[in-house]
Amino acid sequence: MQINGMAAVVTGGSSGLGAATSRHLAKLGAKVAILDVNMDQARSVAAEIGGIAVECDVRSDEQGEAAVKAARDAHGAARISVCCAGVSESRLMLDRNGPAPLADHRRIVEIHLIGTYNINRLVAADMADCDPVADTAERGVIINTASIAGYDGPPGAISYNAAKAAIAAMCLPMARELSRHAIRVMAIAPGIFETAMVAGLRQNYVDEMTAAIPFPKRFGDPSEYARMVETIVTTPMLNGETIRIDGGLRMR
Repeated sequence: MQINGMAAVVTGGSSGLGAATSRHLAKLGAKVAILDVNMDQARSVAAEIGGIAVECDVRSDEQGEAAVKAARDAHGAARISVCCAGVSESRLMLDRNGPAPLADHRRIVEIHLIGTYNINRLVAADMADCDPVADTAERGVIINTASIAGYDGPPGAISYNAAKAAIAAMCLPMARELSRHAIRVMAIAPGIFETAMVAGLRQNYVDEMTAAIPFPKRFGDPSEYARMVETIVTTPMLNGETIRIDGGLRMR
């Protein structure tokens, strides 16, 4: 599918991987709607790229429906959806103070997994009502953000790891289910990228992780994630798969 002229929805589009994706899609001619809870940053990025910012807690069905409708009213039904909304919190399930609060686990899973599914179901409904595009006969592309943590399971982030593993697990069955509507579904599993989510990591951990990356020995740049989004959108045979972009890193 070509990107120029297409409507796109990016959750978490005000920072990190989402902001890079919003900027890149806009540069390629997409009409971008940023769905986010951080409205100051969302409005700033939207103004920069000529898009719109819509307040949305992805966990809420009501806010999700309203946000997707606002994007549709402004730009037409989304043909491209990229889910980047997320948070990163590390804590042990059991430490010297006892078991971690269940509410913490629920929050992480709801933001990443439930939030992703929520937006997926809403944009898929819009895409299914569209006519197929002329060049590829598809109606839309859904791209979700998993993580290599969902495969490698580093300790101290059980909730995050589990949610990201579930996002990867959703990819193939969702692609199969939506294939009758000519909608593709893909996921990207980033390694460690230079975003605010990793800015607070201890320097010794940063050094250890950098040393463990086979090549290139650096953290990923968000623009590399955005270019992977472009590749997925413009390559019709990419469907039902999760792509790792991690420099060969395997977390321990």
